[in-house]
Amino acid sequence: MAIEVDSNCPGASQYKVHGDYNAMLNQTNIGANNNKFYVIQVLEKGGKYFAWNRWGRVGEVGQSALKGPFATPDGAIKEFSAKFKDKSSNSWDDRKNFKAKAGKYSLIEIDTEADSSKKSETEKKLADLAAAKPAVAAPPKPVYAPSALGPELQNFVKLIFDKNMFQSAMASYEIDVRKMPLGQLSKSQVQKGFDALDEVEKALSANNAGGLMQATSLFYTVIPHDFGRRKPPVINSPETLQKKRDMLNVLADIEVALGLEKKTETVAPSELLPNPLDANYGTLKCGLEYVDPKSDEFAYISRYLDSTKDKNHYYKPSIVDVFRLDRQGEAARFAAHDTIAERKLLWHGTNVAVVAAILGTGLRIMPHSGGRVGRGMYFASENGKSIQYIGPSGDTAIMFLAEVALGKEHSIWQDDSSLRVAPKGFDSIVARGHTEPDPTEDISWTFDGKKVTVPQGAPIKQKQWQKSSFTHSEYLVYSESQVRLRYALRIKIR
Repeated sequence: MAIEVDSNCPGASQYKVHGDYNAMLNQTNIGANNNKFYVIQVLEKGGKYFAWNRWGRVGEVGQSALKGPFATPDGAIKEFSAKFKDKSSNSWDDRKNFKAKAGKYSLIEIDTEADSSKKSETEKKLADLAAAKPAVAAPPKPVYAPSALGPELQNFVKLIFDKNMFQSAMASYEIDVRKMPLGQLSKSQVQKGFDALDEVEKALSANNAGGLMQATSLFYTVIPHDFGRRKPPVINSPETLQKKRDMLNVLADIEVALGLEKKTETVAPSELLPNPLDANYGTLKCGLEYVDPKSDEFAYISRYLDSTKDKNHYYKPSIVDVFRLDRQGEAARFAAHDTIAERKLLWHGTNVAVVAAILGTGLRIMPHSGGRVGRGMYFASENGKSIQYIGPSGDTAIMFLAEVALGKEHSIWQDDSSLRVAPKGFDSIVARGHTEPDPTEDISWTFDGKKVTVPQGAPIKQKQWQKSSFTHSEYLVYSESQVRLRYALRIKIR
């Protein structure tokens, strides 16, 4: 798609960006309470060229200047290049080798396409239809085919691909979405964020206050945050550090979801365009089958939620819809553990913003993920534990139920964030909590010929684990193939 003109430029719709002359610069210096940006663009309008600059504190409109007109692009490009050099101490022509300099702005890398020939097929078709009409005619409104999905599934797909939901998720982390537009965040920019957090971790380990402030400033420089007029906070604890890593994982998954959506751009043979919901659903490569609320299957899932929810938690979950899941290729991968008899249906809570990515690619052990039981895949037998990790959209959230091949369990009762694998001779780790659903009320379901334990009872005290550092049990596997997603629940949390 074409590079967007900065929306704060007066009469922005009358301009277009010339070539790829578009730069978003950012600089954060916690010690000086600096958290600022600089936008530089070469614009074209009516055969004339302009150099547009806007600068100020992140989250504010700031000040601006429009230089020109220039009769040829050269004058505006000269202004652009000079400003880029002045603010970053890097050459625009050598920007692929950009190196951040102390006291200067850093370049925020976003994926943009100035080549209009790379428009989606749907965009092309709409453009062709518009071109076929007289110039005075209004552009045609797109006409979409009716959805073949049921109403419940339509609502589900609409939720997990909703751009406002993605924007809200980013804003909840104080990310400045104006500097990091949806669908345009480069993977290398996310990696720069992870690299900066690695430096934060080193400074934390060395108890280096100065280095910690510098590393945190670098992180906010490469991943712009909107703190208003507040001084950017130092990342000064392992818990805060992990939250920032989790944030980047969410950010990366949002880009995965938007990448899936881009694959829906196909042209129907008729004048009707593909229904967007059906097209998005098709990209998931995941079957979603609505579960009848009057069925026993629904009743047992509902009992599992109601029996194990935390009645004192501020989230008050109730089921809206339940969908059976069948991810393409997951059955074959899961079959590698056919010899494991010990299996349990367990809860997994997550942010709504990453659900599309999970359905499209499966639950993954992210390179920078972590927690109290190390770098693995976390599940719980109590809804009250997993619901702590949801990221709702308004009063709606998504939770998963997964069949986990637990096999031989290794029990722990103290935190160990260094874990990367279960001990030799074991298939999983269980961080034993003070409570566990009453095992006398467990039932057994059969999936693909294998018996799977489904808890149904209310949590009861586990006397042998009362000194454990874990309130609720957490079930960990360290191989992605030990998990088969079985259900997605759309829940209300009022």
